[in-house]
Amino acid sequence: MQGTILILDGVSTTRIMLKVQLSAAWYRVVQASRLAGILHLVRKVRPDLIITSMSLPDGDATRLRQLLQPDPLLAAIPIIAVVGQNDRPAKLRALQAGMDEALFQPLDDRLLQARIRSLIRSHFTSEDLTLATPAVTIRGYNPSGMADPAPAYIAQPQDHDQVVLLADQTATAAGWRRALERELPYRMRAMSFGDLDRFPVRPGPDAAVVDLSGPARDAGLRLLADLRARGATRDTAVIAVPPAGDLPLAAEALDRGAHDVLTDGFDAEELALRLDAQIRRKAMADRLRATLRDELQAALRDPMTGLFNRRYAMPRLAEIARAAADRGEGFAVMLADLDEFKRVNDRWGHPAGDAVLVETAHRLREALDDSALIARMGGEEFLIALPRCTAETAARTADFLRRSLSDTPMQVMGVEEPIHISASIGVAPGHPAQVSGPDPALALSRLIRRADRALYAAKRDGRNRVTLAQTAPA
Repeated sequence: MQGTILILDGVSTTRIMLKVQLSAAWYRVVQASRLAGILHLVRKVRPDLIITSMSLPDGDATRLRQLLQPDPLLAAIPIIAVVGQNDRPAKLRALQAGMDEALFQPLDDRLLQARIRSLIRSHFTSEDLTLATPAVTIRGYNPSGMADPAPAYIAQPQDHDQVVLLADQTATAAGWRRALERELPYRMRAMSFGDLDRFPVRPGPDAAVVDLSGPARDAGLRLLADLRARGATRDTAVIAVPPAGDLPLAAEALDRGAHDVLTDGFDAEELALRLDAQIRRKAMADRLRATLRDELQAALRDPMTGLFNRRYAMPRLAEIARAAADRGEGFAVMLADLDEFKRVNDRWGHPAGDAVLVETAHRLREALDDSALIARMGGEEFLIALPRCTAETAARTADFLRRSLSDTPMQVMGVEEPIHISASIGVAPGHPAQVSGPDPALALSRLIRRADRALYAAKRDGRNRVTLAQTAPA
């Protein structure tokens, strides 16, 4: 089963024909004839896509979109509206009303199937992002990016080309740009396929329009797949423009990776509607991805210092130990604790203590290269792991870290006098044989305990010093 499709049409023969067509492609098909009770039905079956007649016995497709809009999960379901044969005004009205696609009757099976596959792929991607970022507030916002008419959307100023127009000849792309500039406020670049070496990739455009007519056909088809495969442009919305009426090529373009297609050839008004919808959809996806990245960072990093936290540090430390065992090289684990840190909080207040922790993290980062693991384990304690390191090198590095903290007092905003801080550091060298046995996790926990005991020995012996753990595990 490829997914569930709801057919909404007042004509029973149309519903039956569509059901046969879609069932043959292994879709589960649910039918309805009117808007009455449609919300209950949609919530019950949760279709992956809706195909609706533009005109219904008790309303129209626009009313359907309005009914689904208040529920973000329902509003995200893609909708294909079916309009009369060659009824271009109805097609544009459907797109303006927020339909994801508008297709003429009679429906071309190959194009319909390709459009369904394309929209369901996009829907699944959007749904995955939304489910992965539950903290995102989407109340009042349509994740499909299609609820409002295009003119209601105001593009924000951007410092990159938002739309790249690609055709066989630069003059063709430039003509498209002039026509679109009267419809849309986006920054656009016109290019020929011969200029692809200048295609913007950092950052990539929000959308690319690719000409598939004439001699550009094969180059354009290759470009569709290439844009979706490249890391820098895989999220770029791609709209293909085949020759008018070439429905097989339009279907192929969708299967090659195009997000949208103009089946009637270049039309500035229709392309503007589709571009605006695709760019808004991409903006929402970008927002969700950014939120997901932020949440992952928050889960793995200490919010105050920006260092990794314990949740990240322990698996990463295990990776360092495994790599050391595989290469037969040494590594080291350190535990550093700021001396008498409570005195800072008691004397100058917790904001000053926080500033000291932030500056400590900064100095640790400055003193070590990117291969080192630095994590705040809690309070004023930090874990440092050094790959490819001997015991002697680890001891020298630990002493360098100690001096980087103690030799230069910290200047804290709001505190007139400099704050002197020092750290005690326990160092436990790790050897390949210690972590390559039957229970590496147990061996690693023993290594950390050795570093912890060395830290307490440094504290006991007067603080502001480095203590090397015993070679043999306790």
